[in-house]
Amino acid sequence: QDKGTKMTEFWLISAPGEKTCQQTWEKLHAATTKHNNLSTNSKFNIPDLKVGTLDILVGLSDELAKLDAFVESVVKKVAQYMADVLEDSKDKVQENLLANGGLLEQQWQAEHKFYSSSLDTVPFLFIFKGVNQIDNDLKARASAYNNLKGNLQNLERKNAGSLLTRSLADIVKKEDFVLDSEYLVTLLVIVPKLNYNDWVKQYETLAEMVVPRSS
Repeated sequence: QDKGTKMTEFWLISAPGEKTCQQTWEKLHAATTKHNNLSTNSKFNIPDLKVGTLDILVGLSDELAKLDAFVESVVKKVAQYMADVLEDSKDKVQENLLANGGLLEQQWQAEHKFYSSSLDTVPFLFIFKGVNQIDNDLKARASAYNNLKGNLQNLERKNAGSLLTRSLADIVKKEDFVLDSEYLVTLLVIVPKLNYNDWVKQYETLAEMVVPRSS
């Protein structure tokens, strides 16, 4: 991890082995950290992987290119959707997309055992299934989010629209009505502000039996 730049830079280093892995680690650590303070080092543990024959490795290289493109597209899709969801707080997108944790705390999923299985199919199958599941989860959550967002926008339009079309539940209360009366009926009338004075002058004469000064 380079401390000399604002953007974090990661180097994945494979060093010649000493008698033990720990000796190699200590030698690298001494050369880059103890005296020079060039970097912050973290171990990237890798289990014993199968090597296989050259023919198998060549065949897998083609599959790896396809898988790499698929994984990259899903990662970009997740990042873009996070930016869309956090549209009002885009500065938080970077906080949620840091690579530090994933790289520095990376662990092999031993329960999959794909590194001890046949090289021709199993490794990529596990990776593809995992990334494909992320893609499907994103689609499901995106659909649910878009539905909620659409419902919210509809509610906002109704609340911000004309009184002729919007709900009056938050404006008119029970106390505004004459209830349980045999002779009185409460009517709701929407009057533009510009015509309010005309309404006050004329509403008592619009029909018979209008209660005076009841508006």
